[in-house]
Amino acid sequence: MRIEIVFALPERQLLESVEVPDGAVLADVIRASSLAKTFPGLDHATLATGIWGKIVARDTEVQDGDRVELYRPLEIDPREARRQKAGPKGRDSGPGRDESH
Repeated sequence: MRIEIVFALPERQLLESVEVPDGAVLADVIRASSLAKTFPGLDHATLATGIWGKIVARDTEVQDGDRVELYRPLEIDPREARRQKAGPKGRDSGPGRDESH
């Protein structure tokens, strides 16, 4: 079976197709990939894993054509990132407010 595996860091990504036998599980795909060589020192055992965007365990059997994904921890909560991007909001700030008075 041909399985695609993907993992990304901000500065580098892995997108690779690997061949695994029928009955292979997600962990077999990770072992068959070049993940360990491409990202030396990465403790991939701690990363969440998924297939096609759905988080699954490493003992999940894969199907031909699946896309195995490894998810790194978020550096910042997406809600907090939106708050920071929006900036401070308040009654006395914003467009049209003249603070010179």
